[in-house]
Amino acid sequence: MQIEYIWIALAVILLLLELWAINIVLRSTSGWETKGLWLVILIFVPLLGLIAWAMFGPKREMPEQHKQ
Repeated sequence: MQIEYIWIALAVILLLLELWAINIVLRSTSGWETKGLWLVILIFVPLLGLIAWAMFGPKREMPEQHKQ
C-alpha cells in the first residue's frame, strides 16, 4: 500500500468525524453563540478543534424526542 493512500484514508476519516461533530453541534440545545463558536473552531482548526470539542464541547444536550 502506498503512503498516499494512507493519508487519503486519514483525511476521509477526519472529514467524516468533522461532519459528525458539526451535526451534533447544530442539533444541541445550546445557544447560537455557543454553536457558532464551536462551528468556527471545528471548521477552521479541524484536528485540534475536533479534539477540543470532544473534551470541552456540549455533552449530548439533545432536545427531547416526542414520546408517543
